[in-house]
This record gives sequence, C-alpha cells and structure tokens, in this order.
Amino acid sequence: MIEPLKILNFLRKNKINFFTGVPDSTLKNFTNLLSNNSKIKHYPVYNEGSAISLAIGHHLATKNIACVYLQNSGLSNAINPLISIAHKKVYSIPCLLIIGWRGSPHKIPDEPQHNIKGKITRNLLKLLNIKNIILRDSKDLLKLKKLITLSKKKSQTVACLIENQTILKGVNFKKKLNTSFNISRKQVLEELLKKVKKNTKIISTTGFTSREIYQLRSEKKYLNGKDFYMVGGMGHAGMVSLGVAMNDKSQVICLDGDGSLLMHLGSLKTQGTFGNKNFKHVLLNNACHESVGRQRTFVEKTDFNGLAKILGYKYIAQVKFEKDLKKKLKSF
Repeated sequence: MIEPLKILNFLRKNKINFFTGVPDSTLKNFTNLLSNNSKIKHYPVYNEGSAISLAIGHHLATKNIACVYLQNSGLSNAINPLISIAHKKVYSIPCLLIIGWRGSPHKIPDEPQHNIKGKITRNLLKLLNIKNIILRDSKDLLKLKKLITLSKKKSQTVACLIENQTILKGVNFKKKLNTSFNISRKQVLEELLKKVKKNTKIISTTGFTSREIYQLRSEKKYLNGKDFYMVGGMGHAGMVSLGVAMNDKSQVICLDGDGSLLMHLGSLKTQGTFGNKNFKHVLLNNACHESVGRQRTFVEKTDFNGLAKILGYKYIAQVKFEKDLKKKLKSF
C-alpha cells in the first residue's frame, strides 16, 4: 500500500504537473488529493478520450508530459486518440496513464462486471504498445521512474496500473457541492417505483442509482416495472433505453446521472430526435460522481432544461423540492 501524497510528490519531482482524467473509486484517495490543492493544475473531464486529448494539447504547448487518470473500463474510450494521434507511429506524443485496475486477476475482491475487463487490461495495453508497471507500494516507484524516463526519451505513452485498496486514505474531499436542491435521489426513486405501471421498463445507470433501486425493491417489495441495471457501460443508459423504446410499446424510463449524461452528451440529440412519447429520461443531478468519491461534475449552473429543449426533447420538467415531486412525477 502507498500514501497518495507520496505518489503526487514523486510525480511532481519527475516534472509531471498537469493532471486530468475521469474519476474512479480505486484512485479516489489520489484524485481527492489533487482536487484539494488549488496550486495543482488539475482538470477533471467527463470522457477518457477527452482526457487523452487534453493531455496531447498540453504536450504540444509545453513539451511536458501530462498525467491522465482513469478506470480500466474507460480505457476503451481512450483508444481512439491514443492510437490515431498519440501513437509513436503517428505523432509520437508521450503521456502517463494512471489506471485504476478494477477486476485485477490477483485475487483482490471486486464486482463481477469488472472481471472480464480486468483480465484483459494488460493485453489491451500490449496491443496498444503501451509499456506498463503495477504500483503496489513505495518500492515500485523506482519502476515507475524508469517508465517515465522511457516515455520522455522515446516520446511514447506509458501506464501505471493500481489495484483496488492500494492507495491509502489521505485527505478528505473538502469542497462542498453548491446545489439548491432539497431532495434526495432515493426519494425520487421510491416515488417513481410507487407510480410506475406493471409493464414499464426501467433502465438505470451504473453506480448508486442501480444499487438503490435494487435495495428499494428488496426492502419494500415494489413489484411494478421491470429493471435493467447498467452495472457497467457508463454514459450509455440513454441509448440503451432509446433502443428498447423504439422496439417496445411499453413506457421506458431511463434513470441517468449527471456524470453519466455528460460522458456521451451527443446521445441527447439522438434521443431528442428519435425518442417517441414512450421514452422517458430522468436526470438525477447531484453535481458529482457520487459512487466513486463525490468528485465535482461542475454542473451547478448548467441549464439542462434548456439543453434538452434545444436538442429535441418534447416535454421537460424540473423538480428541486420535495413538495413538487408527486405532482410533477404524475404529469411526467
């Protein structure tokens, strides 16, 4: 195990001072440290491909290496710019990937949906010609130093894999989320499960949303509606829901989160264009990636109502307070 501050100090000593990526629970003790330090150039983004692109731009401007953090499931989102821009046979742009290795095959407890990607993560890196090491304790920092030196010398991307429960807890995440809502996700989900029809299809995004629906059904025996839990595939709940709604006359409700929605924001236009009246999209906006550490999504002032309207959604409502929930949910 290793302290997050030790990792940060090591990276800064090796002249890596620009950090970007998509939050991951395996790395949260490290990324929370980044978020708590206003002197660090740290820019959380919504998609791993965007993070790689930002790192590429940083290198083009400064000739320095950026650090991109991500969960190994998000490596798939990053492949396009890694191969078609950063690869040594294209523009040969160096970058350091710090990857939360969910589903590591080394007998570390994890959730079933991570096992497949966990087993093939190093194979994927090999196919991408990305040399990598596993960081398990302070002694492995020497291996990482050699990898960073190689990255600078050869102008190529390298990676550091970090397994679950490797990074010790450091500072707590201090920044408060500035929202004016006084209603919880659980309240919305419970009211929804009370009202849905028997044949309603519910597709719920990955993270706490799917877990809470499952828990509510188990505890309170809500029977109406049929659930499909998106245990993975963050950002794709809307399109899965649209695919069901296009081919089923039943009411289809997508339960989405702000981090998930932002990951593939272009899907909103497809859903607004092709969604019929049986397609219902609920955005549960808590302005953070709650299930991986409450990192901000920076959407406190984002007009999702206006955005949905511009992109073709026919009916839009917003619930900020508990007193409005039943009435607006009924209309919805």
